[in-house]
Amino acid sequence: MRTVYLNGEFIPETEAKVSIFDRGFLMADGIYEVTSVLDGKLVDFSGHINRLERSLGELDMEMPISRSKLLEIHRKLVSLNNVREGLVYLQITRGAPADRDFVFPDPKQTSCTVVLFTQSKSDLVENPKAREGFKVISIDDIRWGRRDIKTVQLLYSSMGKMMAIKAGVDDAWMIQDGVVTEGTANNAFIVVGSKIVTRPLSTDILHGVTRAAVLRFAEQSQMELEERPFTVEEVKSADEAFITSAGNFVTPVVEIDGISIGEGKPGPVSLRLREIYISEARRLAE
Repeated sequence: MRTVYLNGEFIPETEAKVSIFDRGFLMADGIYEVTSVLDGKLVDFSGHINRLERSLGELDMEMPISRSKLLEIHRKLVSLNNVREGLVYLQITRGAPADRDFVFPDPKQTSCTVVLFTQSKSDLVENPKAREGFKVISIDDIRWGRRDIKTVQLLYSSMGKMMAIKAGVDDAWMIQDGVVTEGTANNAFIVVGSKIVTRPLSTDILHGVTRAAVLRFAEQSQMELEERPFTVEEVKSADEAFITSAGNFVTPVVEIDGISIGEGKPGPVSLRLREIYISEARRLAE
């Protein structure tokens, strides 16, 4: 049985209880982060906490717990649950006031709810999909306009994932104004010749921590980068495509809407970036 963290306590998962009045439950009024674990160590912890602080600030919420304490909690959960390879999920909501109300509760009277738990994964590194590549479909992006805030409001992403499963593929890439925004839980890239192309940061996409690391490693490896929007038609004619996320690292995309991308198999740029990312992630993990 897993040990989880809830509001200052490490307890068995079956004993973890949150109020029915918690605004994360009633209003999706909360922020989350997912940090990868490799070899029992945390990957890009600082990047995730930087984004957490930004997201909380955008929702007018203060950090209820220090960075050093969060690092301590992450490490203790990894140790208690003997996680060698996997994920640590962190969620902070605006808390549980006495009753339901659209008005934000006074933070002096209502404390935030802080939850963390681990998920062991045996295939973060040796993921068969990294060898096969993802197949995706394109769907309309009808989410709210602040996708740069990593809120727990994930219903349409879940619906998009289910659309993909019903279509017999792995994921969906979302389209707005004719161009790709991102996947259901990942950032989207194409490779044209030797150039890596991805959408620039804005309120339209999540500011991916893995995305930032991959771009940094690619630049250090003297790969050519271009941040600009791209269309589904460009994806179909690209040499390669791939996604980045904390749970998938760098994973090739080999098909969109039934059309093969490039040779219809993982390409050299995607595979090389995955190799570099995993190597650097392991080297820099804490």
